[in-house]
Amino acid sequence: MLSLRFIILMLFSSLMYASSSLTIDAKTPFYDLLPHSEIYIDQTHSLTMDDFEKKEIAWSANEKKLLGFGYAPSFDVWVKFTLTNATDEVLEKILEYDNTITSEIQFYEPLHQNPLKEGLFHIDSDRKTINPIFRISLSPHESKTYYLKVHSYITALIVKLNLWESERFYEKEIVHQLCLALFFGAISILAIYNLFLFFFTKDVSYLYYVLYIVGVMVHHGIYVGIANIYLLNQEWVIRLIGLSPFIVAFPIAALAFFSRSFLRIKQYPLLNKILNIYLIVFSLFLMTTLLTNALHPYRNIFFISLLVYLFIVAIYAALKKNRQAYFILFGWITILVAFFFMFLSSAGIFNIYEHVRYFVELCIVLEALIFSIALADRIKQLQKDKEIANETLIHQQKNEQQRLELKVIEKTKNLNVALDEKELLLKELNHRVKNNMQMIVSLVRLQKDEISDEKLQDILQTVYNRINAMSHLHDLLYKQETILHVNTYDYFSLLMEELEESYEKDIAIHFDIKTDLKIDQAMYCGLILNELMTNAFKYAFPNGKGSIHIFLNKVNEQYHLRVYDDGIGYVQEQTSHSLGLVLVETLTVQQLKGKISVDSSQGVNVEITWSAHD
Repeated sequence: MLSLRFIILMLFSSLMYASSSLTIDAKTPFYDLLPHSEIYIDQTHSLTMDDFEKKEIAWSANEKKLLGFGYAPSFDVWVKFTLTNATDEVLEKILEYDNTITSEIQFYEPLHQNPLKEGLFHIDSDRKTINPIFRISLSPHESKTYYLKVHSYITALIVKLNLWESERFYEKEIVHQLCLALFFGAISILAIYNLFLFFFTKDVSYLYYVLYIVGVMVHHGIYVGIANIYLLNQEWVIRLIGLSPFIVAFPIAALAFFSRSFLRIKQYPLLNKILNIYLIVFSLFLMTTLLTNALHPYRNIFFISLLVYLFIVAIYAALKKNRQAYFILFGWITILVAFFFMFLSSAGIFNIYEHVRYFVELCIVLEALIFSIALADRIKQLQKDKEIANETLIHQQKNEQQRLELKVIEKTKNLNVALDEKELLLKELNHRVKNNMQMIVSLVRLQKDEISDEKLQDILQTVYNRINAMSHLHDLLYKQETILHVNTYDYFSLLMEELEESYEKDIAIHFDIKTDLKIDQAMYCGLILNELMTNAFKYAFPNGKGSIHIFLNKVNEQYHLRVYDDGIGYVQEQTSHSLGLVLVETLTVQQLKGKISVDSSQGVNVEITWSAHD
């Protein structure tokens, strides 16, 4: 129990300050208590209630409704007030400490040994009110003097006391929490909306903005107390309060990255360089504040200076006709105004909340709406830029197509000229080869005419026919417009005319030529046909009469050459080493890469097949 001395002191104090006490009744719903209080600043951070018993304390009268001390970890603030019940009934009141971020609050009631503790470090798990509250009960015509000791270790120290009639307080509390819920719901929707836009557009500006909104929600959730009573337990509250510089800095840093990306500050090299340096210093400053308390008094000034610089960048971008900067500029104005009045409130200079209860929340929502509109406009602008880029690309493609068409025409013309020259040269070459072969043929014929030996004449005739077969091919190539293929029917006809003149037999030759051949294939087929026909003219028709059929076709990329006669045939074992047949087989297998089959049982039937791709 408190000592008798303390009780006497409390009673004496009540009588001494009875003239300045606040008289309350049951009808008045609300009292602004602080102007009716006295203040004492304990710079030693060591006084207790026992010290007030033993020493005379020089209390200071107060007329302000709100006391703001900013960052003040080195002293305690004591508040003393006296309440008098002027009615004939018991009065039940609720004392509301109207600030959620004060670290420690101790409430001393008369005749109570231990104080009631509240604040960020002493949140009761059963409390469902945003601000700390204490219940006060006064008997009829009773006066009591109460003491509050408040201290804030990390956050700003702000003191405001409200005395409520219980029912009106809870009505106010419900409305207050409902407004906060609407606020967090609104910015949560904006965050989700912009997150989806990020996934769809892959524009990092939307991600930075979502991070900014999340940072604002975390900071403001702790600042207004909604997170402290509904989302976080006491342990997490203490941890997060220890990280308060980071909690304040995170949305500001996200906003800086958002502004840099959204305004494309890289197009302003000097401003971008300064911003990068500032962000590096900002990071170093933040790490220092997390490690030591030495820079805590300057953190708000440092953070606000970054916001001011971003505001200057937005002004510069707007002067440079950056369309997005106009939206950002309006958003920055609302943010700076909100931070400015929050700073004035925490410093005790001006309490904006007395005039506009949800001023900061309104500024944040307005700023979020402006930025969201800016981001939506960015999509419209990007779409417009895309359309312009597409039109430019289409125009460039048309120009490039026209350029390429002209280039193709020019190249085609050059190629045609080169091809004509090449064909001309090849024709000339074929003509010269043909002339040379004709000269050789003439020499062979002259030599043959001078020889009386029939066997030697036959050999020279065979040589003559073979050379002549190649000569006819070059002759045709010289006369044709194209040299890729040979008119096979004309080629084979020339060969047969030469053979008929050479042997002077009554042999009927039938052609069934259904395809043309490439030059090299025609050459080999001409030599093969020459050998087969020479053998037929020599040996197949002893009586000098008969018929020969020559068939050439192409089926499924396979060439088929068939030569058959109705002569007497021959025994294959006896003629398998004949030079002519060896030449036919060699040309078929090694040159045409084909297959040959010979049937000489009834006449001679030779079938040769080879691939069109070989």
